[in-house]
Amino acid sequence: MRQYTVAIVGLGGRGLHCYAAYQKKFPDRMKITAVADIDASKVRLAREQYNVPEAYCFDSAESLLEREKLADVLIIATQDRQHRAHALKALERGYDLLLEKPVAVTAADCIEIRDAAHRAGKSVTICHVLQYTTFYRKIKEIIKSGVIGEPVTVNAIENVCYWHQAHSFVRGNWRNDQIESPMILQKCCHDFNILCWLLDKECLSVSSVGSLKHFNKNHAPEGSAARCVDCKYVKSCPYSAINIYIDNPEIGYRHGNRAWPCDVLVENPTEETLLEAIRSGPYGRCVYHCDNNVVDHQIVNMQMQDDITVSFTMTGFTAYNYRELKVMGTLGEIVADQRLNLVTVTPFGQTSTVYDITKLTDDLSGHGGGDNQMLTEMFDALDNGGVAGSSIDDAIASHLIAFAAEESRLQGGEKIDMAAFEKRVTGK
Repeated sequence: MRQYTVAIVGLGGRGLHCYAAYQKKFPDRMKITAVADIDASKVRLAREQYNVPEAYCFDSAESLLEREKLADVLIIATQDRQHRAHALKALERGYDLLLEKPVAVTAADCIEIRDAAHRAGKSVTICHVLQYTTFYRKIKEIIKSGVIGEPVTVNAIENVCYWHQAHSFVRGNWRNDQIESPMILQKCCHDFNILCWLLDKECLSVSSVGSLKHFNKNHAPEGSAARCVDCKYVKSCPYSAINIYIDNPEIGYRHGNRAWPCDVLVENPTEETLLEAIRSGPYGRCVYHCDNNVVDHQIVNMQMQDDITVSFTMTGFTAYNYRELKVMGTLGEIVADQRLNLVTVTPFGQTSTVYDITKLTDDLSGHGGGDNQMLTEMFDALDNGGVAGSSIDDAIASHLIAFAAEESRLQGGEKIDMAAFEKRVTGK
């Protein structure tokens, strides 16, 4: 077991507050030696918190990548549309990579990165964090045990939550697919990854429907203002920035939250700085008067190998932010609720067994413990010359499902054959 040096490009919520923070918990495994971001305040914060030499603090990922290799591993947590250039250059420099999802914003770019990783012979871990969680690993263990027989039908729901939809996909960085990427890719490529991983099957075809139904000017209350602080509905609207970032019982500042999503608006938030950000920044805009164009609900139907059918729903219209899963087999069923951290297994005609995930792990931080476990397993795999979790090929396969789903949605739900889709993308 050795300590790995790590460089991080992109010091947003994931780069700084998730991946960098791993060093505080496991300093014997990770040492940050270089950082880069276009925001000087974030670079300064990383330098101070992790004692990064000033000479190795850069004002952009491009500046860092101009230098010869500065660490064993490069963590790429920049914006989606930057991933292709950063990943290809990093592989050329000889880095092993931890690459935030989505890998890239086009299917062709994803395949280009996959093929470049193979040529370079480097480890590329994609941040499909769900498969590192105790919650999903328990479900996979149950499926493999055979207690429910052969899986036949799967229903999965990603409850994005009303305030998360407003924060990330109406006001935030991922609101517009011309700025970043389609929501089904950005939010759900790792849902497709986990479904294929749980079933250990390939997806043969997809069809999808969905739309931007609610978050547009047609649904703006009469007399609403362009900014929440100027609006007569500021107290009554559930999407009000004041109600979300200041007063929300789950994530509001007045209820003790100092982390995500409040720290996206401002580093080390206070009530005063949050209110100023709401008054003047993008996160204080009315959700009905933004430049968003991504969907707020979408359903994807997947035909898997061995006649298994999967229905996946993503929706922003839920009270809480969590995932649900039901696996129906020939001999029984699994019902899993990530919010309650319960997995219930019922063989037909028998008594149910309920697994409480909180009793099976002592780490339910970031993505149910998946963030920390992913980094741990990446370093463990590097010790042995391998790759943690799913291969780059598996990761790209899940991205292609998302791209095909979006194409299907735009074509009114047309069925897309996955083999033909990849052949069309690659030209092979």
